[in-house]
Amino acid sequence: MQRIDFAPRPDWEAKARAVGFTWSHDNGQPYWDETAAYAFSLEQIENDIEAPTEELHDMCLDLVAEVVASQELMEAVDIPADMRDYVANTWKHAQPSLYGRFDFAYDGNGPAKLYEYNADTPTSIFETGVFQWLWLEEQIEAGVLPPHADQFNSLHEKLVARFAQLFPPITPIHFSSDANFVEDRQTVLFLEDIAVQADLKPRFVAINDIGVDAAGRFVDLEDRQITALFKLYPWEDMLRDPFARHLSASGVRMLEPAWKAILSNKAILPLLWQRHPGHPNLLEAYFEDDPARSALGRDYARKPFFSREGANIELFVQGRSSGVQDGGYGEGRHILQALHAPPRFAGNHVIVGSWIVGDAAAGMGLREDTGRVTRNTSRFLPHFIR
Repeated sequence: MQRIDFAPRPDWEAKARAVGFTWSHDNGQPYWDETAAYAFSLEQIENDIEAPTEELHDMCLDLVAEVVASQELMEAVDIPADMRDYVANTWKHAQPSLYGRFDFAYDGNGPAKLYEYNADTPTSIFETGVFQWLWLEEQIEAGVLPPHADQFNSLHEKLVARFAQLFPPITPIHFSSDANFVEDRQTVLFLEDIAVQADLKPRFVAINDIGVDAAGRFVDLEDRQITALFKLYPWEDMLRDPFARHLSASGVRMLEPAWKAILSNKAILPLLWQRHPGHPNLLEAYFEDDPARSALGRDYARKPFFSREGANIELFVQGRSSGVQDGGYGEGRHILQALHAPPRFAGNHVIVGSWIVGDAAAGMGLREDTGRVTRNTSRFLPHFIR
């Protein structure tokens, strides 16, 4: 693994706009960054990223099967009591998942270490599956990279195939998000296009425009029944919404299914450690109120069960806090995880986001930041396989 400087393509911004990559900048700061790229060997990808991704996925599925059978564990992962039967039934009825993203610390030496699993509403699929692939193709065509260069990236193809596997042709599917948040809306728009490529019929409805009819069914603004819904809206919020009481009777098929509420939750980190202590891809982790947390000493990361984009994650070194960026997630329950700084290249900390589609590893994207916590301002860099 190596960070290599590159000359940005002079017209990359125009190309980003042309393909709908409208969030390539954030508040005037670059989000997409091709001034450098990360190089990997095929062995590093296959052995250190791809294989652990699928192994951790299997471990997570085993954990869900255990949690849904236990009220104690449902409480441990903070599933609301009145929604536990609904969550458990989505697992018992084998409602399928579309995708997820594991975030790793990895420097090319030794095993990748899991920071967290974005199992419910992961974004960055467009820049991973499309725009960094276009970068690779153009760098090969320009002779900057050799013809045999490759990329760990079948995300686009696997998403199309997964949608086609989950639904018969011409099935209408509603897609939903906050219509006014650009990144979320564009992510969902990309998935709508993926659905079209899978011969399905997507329809968008803003999350706050979904209603309930007299029969308790979810409907859009034109009173069309929603029978299948991809929602870029977190389960930890949805399960606590007043409309949640209609979920069970509505008959709507959700992507992601509600059992993903168990995995899109940092409470799984101590549970995985309990069941697989010393696993090379896990970091030691405990619930904050567990006396066993003393094993971590005075160096650890304090993480809310539910948070996004690094919000309210607090790093402690020798018992002293590095400070916290409050994103509104600080009031709930927390876990403690062994402190493990992201590897540093050219003054930047980098994490690897490794994608799973269905049950198969599907590609990766890398994010950089000068700080040790990846945030929504962290930059996305392309990668290639030598």
